[in-house]
Amino acid sequence: MREGWRRLRRRLRTGPAYRWRYTGRTPERVLIAPPDLRLADPEIAREIYHGRFLLSGQLVETGGQSPFHLQVRNQAWLESLHDFRWLRHLNAAQSELAAANARALVADWIGLHGRRITGFAWSPAVTARRIIAWLQHSAVVLQGADLTFYRQFLKVLAIQVRYLRSMAPEMPDGEEKLRARVALAFAALSLPTPVSALRSATRNLGIELDRQILPDGGHISRNPRAVMELLADLLPLRQTYANQAESPPDALVGAVERMLPALRFFRHRDGSLARFNGMGVTIHDRVAAILRHDDTGGAPLSQAPYSGYERLAMGMTTVLADTAAPPPPELSNHAHAGCLSFEMSSGRHQFIVNCGVDSFGAEAFRPLARATAAHSTVTLDDTSQARFALSSGWDEWIGTPLIGGPRKVERRRMDTPDTQAFAASHDGYVQRFGLLHERELALSQDGALLQGLDRFQAGNSHSAGRPCAVAVRFHIHPDIELYRDDQGLLILAGEGTDTWVFSCSGVEPVVEESIFFAAIAGPCRSRQIVLHFSAPELPEVRWQFLRTHSIAERI
Repeated sequence: MREGWRRLRRRLRTGPAYRWRYTGRTPERVLIAPPDLRLADPEIAREIYHGRFLLSGQLVETGGQSPFHLQVRNQAWLESLHDFRWLRHLNAAQSELAAANARALVADWIGLHGRRITGFAWSPAVTARRIIAWLQHSAVVLQGADLTFYRQFLKVLAIQVRYLRSMAPEMPDGEEKLRARVALAFAALSLPTPVSALRSATRNLGIELDRQILPDGGHISRNPRAVMELLADLLPLRQTYANQAESPPDALVGAVERMLPALRFFRHRDGSLARFNGMGVTIHDRVAAILRHDDTGGAPLSQAPYSGYERLAMGMTTVLADTAAPPPPELSNHAHAGCLSFEMSSGRHQFIVNCGVDSFGAEAFRPLARATAAHSTVTLDDTSQARFALSSGWDEWIGTPLIGGPRKVERRRMDTPDTQAFAASHDGYVQRFGLLHERELALSQDGALLQGLDRFQAGNSHSAGRPCAVAVRFHIHPDIELYRDDQGLLILAGEGTDTWVFSCSGVEPVVEESIFFAAIAGPCRSRQIVLHFSAPELPEVRWQFLRTHSIAERI
């Protein structure tokens, strides 16, 4: 009902009775082009010139046509085309040819979509990203432009700003709504606007930052990717305030100072971000470019209590775990049913992982990647902690929110001078199976020993006695070699001498097939260690990973 009412208001705001409000005075010039932290490649500019657009994981060849004339079914590709973030590659080329190509493509969009506010090209989220891109790369678009195009560009840009200003309050909660406020702040700083417009944009930005960025620097969606993507916009915005001799709002300064340590919190030693709640492939250079602005230094925090994550780090070993309930339904379109899942890395190798998500892959894989079985945690009777889809047809209205799942998650830290440890429990299976899952993880011996305990307790009386099949899963990164030695022990071997031995008491571990969705080249085959037993017949199981440095030492 909320989404239906939101769509009705949006339709009214783009109708003939309201559209006149988006017309007005055309700015005389762009005062400043904000910086862009996203990586740019001049070679991609060459591909664009030849009509090859690789966007959102799909390559489309235009065959000499304008890409805006093509009928492409991939919605993600279309959104990437219309948000114009790819202008950064043309800007990086630093050539008159690239500037002429950028100008021609912007002119094509204006001719086809600039005069009618309709369709996905004018969805508020895409419009916000396009405003930011047009401002950041206005130099390459306007290089060598005649007065007619110059005025037309500024006119359409101003219309988009007025339109977004009207639509921002109606946007669904989450990352894109915050980005809309960022885009409006960029526009108020980069275009000749009244002082009142900058003051209003700054105030609204501050309100949204205080609401969406948690005290520990995480985002209310609990998605590590959101922290990375928002920092790529907030850091240039902070710099733009400084370049315009304006004091950035305290909310912006505070949010950035909290988010930079949060990004380091989610980072393994190889630079990858932990795969929780929608995080997929990590673009390492982008993370490095963002963290160059982190002046806090020091080791990452051991807890993110507001975001709901725990971190154990000793020696060369890092363990990250999800220890909180899923976000509210309106923020959970990318959330995973992975409560109490964990990832473990040693040095530059990741050993235990969650399967992650293929951001640009087939939609049919998304529910599989979000299911509990795709995480290094426990499933009961092959059932996920939550589901992600309603009846056919509803996805177009409300997306794929996480429905059900744990509501009560308790956690406590149990560190000692020689050990980092925590315990957490969730009630995601109580309603169906009457069992509460509790997990303890302890890292000791300077990071050479990770010990785990999975315990199952009665959560209610009506179904606690019914036996159910338990599967404790440990997904192995595809780069890790997994085999049994002469003694029957499971060996996980990375490159060099970094080797771990898995063992458990009371249950024989088995090796099964798995899929790693977050590989750079797309989903690939991997394997998983699984402990199968029945609860409550076996109320708990203990397991461990022990690092050894050579075959000889292990034998």
